[in-house]
Amino acid sequence: MVLYNSAVSGNCYKVRLLLAHLGVEYETVDVSVSDRSGRKELLGELNPALRVPTLVLDDGRPLGESNAILWYFADGTQYLSDDAYERARTLQWMFFEQYSHEPYVAVVRFWLRYSGTPERFTDLVPEKTKGGYLALDALGRGLDDRMFLVGERYSIADISLYAYTHVAHEGGFDLEPYPAICAWLERVANQHGHVTIDA
Repeated sequence: MVLYNSAVSGNCYKVRLLLAHLGVEYETVDVSVSDRSGRKELLGELNPALRVPTLVLDDGRPLGESNAILWYFADGTQYLSDDAYERARTLQWMFFEQYSHEPYVAVVRFWLRYSGTPERFTDLVPEKTKGGYLALDALGRGLDDRMFLVGERYSIADISLYAYTHVAHEGGFDLEPYPAICAWLERVANQHGHVTIDA
């Protein structure tokens, strides 16, 4: 199995984290998130969006989009409930992550830390940062009086949102006003088989 991967991408990290929990072995092909030249030649037949992560299964079938990959590997494991309502709640949080969280928290982090030209984005950062805090507000409310996001057990909903939340400070986001999030980040990091983003 081959994972087309970026070491700094939270979306790629989600996949690496779940595979670590499951003890699944795989190879990686490193792909730059800032230099997109050559993406069509590298990923064109595997993922029409030309994005990482892209995973190629042992039988040669490709699968793209981080949350789809999480769902595929978590199905039938402790990381995804069999209960229909809890599965829908898991999807709710995963859709929230890609629609309301990643486009703000992850984008500001990339602009400021990994783009190589943070000055190009000076005028855009305040509005994106505002959207990021709205997402953190929602995540904090979702974790009020809860250990984890769905069904009181660690799941791919947590993995999906942990990836970019735990490095939000790299985009200048202050998590101190969010004690529920900070406690949750610690619980996730203490899960068996946890690996760090730079592992």
